Amino acid sequence: MASIFTRIVRGEIPSYKVAENEHCYAFLDIHPLNEGHTLVIPKREVDYLFDLDEETYRQLMQFAKQVAVAIKAAVPCLRVGVAVLGLEVPHAHVHLLPLHTAHDLDFARPKLALTPEQFQRMAQAIAAQMPR
Repeated sequence: MASIFTRIVRGEIPSYKVAENEHCYAFLDIHPLNEGHTLVIPKREVDYLFDLDEETYRQLMQFAKQVAVAIKAAVPCLRVGVAVLGLEVPHAHVHLLPLHTAHDLDFARPKLALTPEQFQRMAQAIAAQMPR
């Protein structure tokens, strides 16, 4: 059975897409810790980040860097943090979070409740900063 992320890549489940290329897809986390909290995934479903082949891993991390730079340009923050938990969905993914303090990476914190309009505006703001 395809993971929820594979179903998002296929267009079977909607997402707030930030960017994609031939190998990777980036979209807003619908349960964000901060505005701009983005997930970056390889399009090919592999459960665990460190089970990715070298080329896919390199592509994912290179794409994540581009997305992080776009987030930093679009969202007022001190840094963009990176977290890899890999427990929630059996599909390798990287969390990119705009940071103001170290506590912003605490996944036990309450999640934000954003409107569809807020998600859409944020996705568009980050997408506009992606290299062409």
